[in-house]
Amino acid sequence: MRAQLHIQNLKCGGCKATIINRLSVIKHISGVDLDLDNETVSFDYDTSHDLEKAKHVLSAIGYPIIGSDNKLYTKVKSYLSCAIGRIKN
Repeated sequence: MRAQLHIQNLKCGGCKATIINRLSVIKHISGVDLDLDNETVSFDYDTSHDLEKAKHVLSAIGYPIIGSDNKLYTKVKSYLSCAIGRIKN
């Protein structure tokens, strides 16, 4: 199955690199792609559990799904994830 999720706090290529790296290592998640303009992440997954795990990882690194809480500490996490993505990229 394929998911397309609208996420918050997506800013640049650093964010993109971090998200792709973090989601790609999850078992049963593949084909990760991001659209910066539309603030979406797309990927293939096997079960609803895999989808929920991907959502949890996105939130944990500062990119919650639209409609989820986006508190200050979540925004700060996204800036840290972005910086890490820029350094590693």
